[in-house]
Amino acid sequence: MKPLPERVLLLLLAAVQFTHIMDFMILMPLGPQLMRELSIGPYEFSRLVSAYTLSAGIVGLLVAPFIDRFDRRTLLLTTYAGFIVGTVACALAHQASTLLVARAICGAFGGVSGAVILTIVSDLVPAVRRAAAMGIIMTAFSVAAALGVPFGLYLAQQINWEAPFWLLAGLSLGAWSILWFKLPAVRAHLTPGAGGFRLFLPLLRNANAGWGLLFMGALVFSHFTIIPLLSPYLVHNVGVPEKHLFLVYLVGGVLTVFTLPYVGRLADRHGRWRILAVLVFVACGVTLMLTNAGRLPLVLTLVLGGMFFVFASGRFVPAQAILSLAVPAAQRGAFMSLTACTRDFASGLVSDLGGRIVTQSAEGAPLQNYHYLGWIAIGFSLLSLAFAARVRRVD
Repeated sequence: MKPLPERVLLLLLAAVQFTHIMDFMILMPLGPQLMRELSIGPYEFSRLVSAYTLSAGIVGLLVAPFIDRFDRRTLLLTTYAGFIVGTVACALAHQASTLLVARAICGAFGGVSGAVILTIVSDLVPAVRRAAAMGIIMTAFSVAAALGVPFGLYLAQQINWEAPFWLLAGLSLGAWSILWFKLPAVRAHLTPGAGGFRLFLPLLRNANAGWGLLFMGALVFSHFTIIPLLSPYLVHNVGVPEKHLFLVYLVGGVLTVFTLPYVGRLADRHGRWRILAVLVFVACGVTLMLTNAGRLPLVLTLVLGGMFFVFASGRFVPAQAILSLAVPAAQRGAFMSLTACTRDFASGLVSDLGGRIVTQSAEGAPLQNYHYLGWIAIGFSLLSLAFAARVRRVD
């Protein structure tokens, strides 16, 4: 198979990542509608969100010792197919209990698929361009927010909440077909004895890898503390009409389409930790304003939301570049899987924590205690920066 040009390959992988991220993101802005139609509260809704991430973390941990034994192409095609099955199950679910199971299936396969994508990028793109490459992959988040989520919300409001999942299943099937025909084999990491516990156990004892996992965990806590209940908070506390909620994701997504690749180029040019530090400090200020806001005009809400997308999400571009250099190539797949597990466990735990802290006195009433989540996020933001400084470049 003729190798694809680097940029074309990155765009293809970004398209696959788009479906993962849209699947994960679409549930959160559906929060007000799901809480109403399924007769569930903030805690039950948080469980639906955390089911994806906790399942992804558990499965990712189980497969991490063996992930470097396989051709990355074969592994991605297999796990992505399982993700599509889970998405169809979400579309067929009509109760909170069955939706919970379907979300767990999506997480089990989607989490591993996302880790494999980042591993492929780390294998094929030289370190000098890797932050910029990660920025291209992360534009999937931007496109999902700018196009996927608003259109998914429109379908949910015009048809039913299951409609976005049918759309996503169709898009994913198309992306899988393109992968089958266009993605080349990725086998350079395969050596005699590759993968397995012989290399995995030393990775668990690797202090540098440990700092990297702590870094990812703290960064996810800093970001995901406020994300799952952000849509209900914007509707019930800030005063965003539910029909205009898509604008928050549209504005933030459009902005980050341009800013995330730029952040990657800045990180390659001026240093990954230095750019990360700037993003962390600005994101802390934006988080403080957003989580302590009262009723705001829609325009001001869009400004705050856009800044949160740009600076809070932008932190993950230099972060992924830092982590991609933390271990040798022979251990990269296992480490990326462990990193994804850490991310998923952390987001699942913090989502559950947020559901326990935030309460709602009655349906449609303002959420209470949401501002505490902002302070928790700021604390972990600063902690993540300290952990990032301890991660050395190995590869």
